[in-house]
Amino acid sequence: MHTVWQNADWLNLVWIVAAVLVAGLGGWPVTAGILRVAKSDVVRAADAPSARPPDEDTAPWTDDTTDPDPPPAHSASPPPMGPAAAGVLAAGVLRGGLVIGLLERTAVVLAILTDQSVAIAYVVAIKGLGRYPELRQTPAAAERFIIGTFSSMLWAAAVAILAKSLLL
Repeated sequence: MHTVWQNADWLNLVWIVAAVLVAGLGGWPVTAGILRVAKSDVVRAADAPSARPPDEDTAPWTDDTTDPDPPPAHSASPPPMGPAAAGVLAAGVLRGGLVIGLLERTAVVLAILTDQSVAIAYVVAIKGLGRYPELRQTPAAAERFIIGTFSSMLWAAAVAILAKSLLL
């Protein structure tokens, strides 16, 4: 029975803690950068209504806020929502993403390091089910959610695989 940890045990602990910190905290700028690239000026210009030719029946597009495909007049109005949900719909950004992303990346790293990769499916399921009502109502937020989730998880998996290769 060992009462004092071996040097290898301490080194492994250092790699595990470093992996969790690098994946959890370092994943935020990586994910934010990928989201920025996904919504770069080139993408915005291609998506902008002003880049599309106007129809004969409509006035020329004036700005990015014009909805090129307005809902039909006979469509049912959306269910009433509070100010927080209205803010999500207006901005296309989901609240709490920074904390959720940190927890998600930490869970992915720990799942890979402990050889419990099936736990990643639980993380994805919990995250998706928790955000489903908001994602259903906001296509822009849904797109950011998918891009952010994939980039965040890929970053965490890459860090975990690197750390696992360095563990003794």
